[in-house]
Amino acid sequence: MEKNTRKGFFFKKYEAPNLSPFDKLFDIFKELITHTSGDFDEAIDWLRQLDVEYKLTDENYTIDDFIEDLKKKGYIREELKDDGTSGTGITAKTERAIRQAALDQIFGNLKKSGTGNHKTKYSGSGDEKTGEFRDYHFGDGLESISLTESLRNAQINNGVDDFKLTENDLVVEDAQFKSQMSTVLMIDISHSMILYGEDRITPAKKVAMALAELITTRYPKDTIDILVFGNDAWPIAIKDLPYLKVGPYHTNTVAGLQLAMDMLRRKRNTNKQIFMITDGKPSCVREKDGTYYMNSNGLDEYIVEQCYNQAAQARKLHIPITTFMIANDPYLQKFVNRFTEANQGKAFYTGLKGLGEMIFEDYETNRKKKIK
Repeated sequence: MEKNTRKGFFFKKYEAPNLSPFDKLFDIFKELITHTSGDFDEAIDWLRQLDVEYKLTDENYTIDDFIEDLKKKGYIREELKDDGTSGTGITAKTERAIRQAALDQIFGNLKKSGTGNHKTKYSGSGDEKTGEFRDYHFGDGLESISLTESLRNAQINNGVDDFKLTENDLVVEDAQFKSQMSTVLMIDISHSMILYGEDRITPAKKVAMALAELITTRYPKDTIDILVFGNDAWPIAIKDLPYLKVGPYHTNTVAGLQLAMDMLRRKRNTNKQIFMITDGKPSCVREKDGTYYMNSNGLDEYIVEQCYNQAAQARKLHIPITTFMIANDPYLQKFVNRFTEANQGKAFYTGLKGLGEMIFEDYETNRKKKIK
C-alpha cells in the first residue's frame, strides 16, 4: 500500500527558549560588555537600567545575584584598575564566551553544515570526503572504497542468494585536498569609526571575534592575525578584541598594509590574504625620519600614491586584499577602485549590516580556490 506523505508548513505560537535567569541575563551581559569594550562596571550600569525598563529580574533573582553567579562561575575577577584602585574585570572564560556569541550571532548558519577544513577545487585521493561517488579504478586505495555502496551494487548486480563482490561493484567516494589559509584582518581604529554618532567599531570587532573563533575552532590549520591601524599599526591578540577602542587617530593605511605583509611573509602557507575593514580615507603616513605627514582634507595624492604602491607590492607577493568600506562616500569609491585594481583584489561597499556574513562568504570563497 503506497504511503501518502504530505509536506507543508506547520504554524504555532512562538515559545521563547526555556532559559535560566542567569542565562537570560548572561546573553544580554555579553552584548553589553562588547559595547563597553570590556568595562564591567559600565556594562552592569547599563544592565541595571535595562532591568528597570524591561523588568528583567524579580525578587527571586536580582542583578546582585547575577553578579555573584558571575564570580562563582569564573566569568569575572577582582583586579586593579589603571588608576591603582580595585575593581572588577572579565576573565579569559568570558572572552571566549563573547567570541562564541559573536560567532553564533554572525555565522549562525554554519551549524547547518558539516565540520572540517576548507577545500580546494581539486578532487581525487585527497583528505576530506565530498559525498560524491564514482566507479573504482585500478590504483585507488582500499580506504577510499565505500563498503555500503559497493555491497549495495553487489546485491543489485548479482542477487542475494548467490552473493559475490566483484571489481565492477566497487564504488569509491571522492575526496578533496585540504588547503590552508593565512589571513590578516586589518581594523581601522581612527576617530571616524565613532564619528557622527555612529558606532562602527563595535560591529567591526564583533566580526573580528567571530572570524577568529571560526578559524581557531573550525579550521585549526588556518591562521588568523589581527592588527589595528590609526596613526601607526600594531598587532593585537585575539583575547584583546573585546577591549578594543577607537583612538584620536588619523588613518595610516600604509602602515597597516606594511605590517600585514610582514606578518604574512613569515607564514609557510601558499594561500595568503588580507581583509581590511575601514570607513575612511587614508590621511596619514610616517616618513623615514619618524615624523608624520597628515592631511584630512580630501584625498592627498602623496598619501594615496603610497597606498597604491603597497597594493601593487602585495600583488607581487601574491597576497590579495579585500577591502570592506563601511562608508559610501562617492569620492572614496574612486580611491578604493584604483587601490583594488592595483592589487587585483576585491572591494565591497557596505554598511554595518551584513558585514559579518559578507566577510565569511569571501573567506570561504577564497579558501576554495588556490591563490597563486
